[in-house]
Amino acid sequence: MMRKVALAVLVIALGSVAALAADFNGKWTADVQGRRGTQTITFDFHVDGSTLTGKISTERGDSDITDGKVDGDNISFTQVLNFNGNERKISYTGKADGDNSIKFSRQMGDRPAMEFTATRAAAGSEPPVQ
Repeated sequence: MMRKVALAVLVIALGSVAALAADFNGKWTADVQGRRGTQTITFDFHVDGSTLTGKISTERGDSDITDGKVDGDNISFTQVLNFNGNERKISYTGKADGDNSIKFSRQMGDRPAMEFTATRAAAGSEPPVQ
């Protein structure tokens, strides 16, 4: 009898933890201020357990997400860019802020971190082409 009670408590506890995890799947957009003005970035996230994959799209093109991780309502990944044969890595960390926004910080090299918020894209919508 004690085994059944302990098992039931364990199942409920694990279910509660899973319910606390944010749903990052799908497309998210953000307007990010940069040296050349505001840039719209689209993130297309695919989560499998704690692994995050997907693409980042800007007016300069698409790049794959690498080293992606999800831990509850926290997300982290790297974007690798190539400028004239020079590889640059941008590290992103974020935290879900409700169901439809993520507060991000991104860091490239020794530059100061940049803060921005991404919002969940409406189903079937695409960001405007700039």
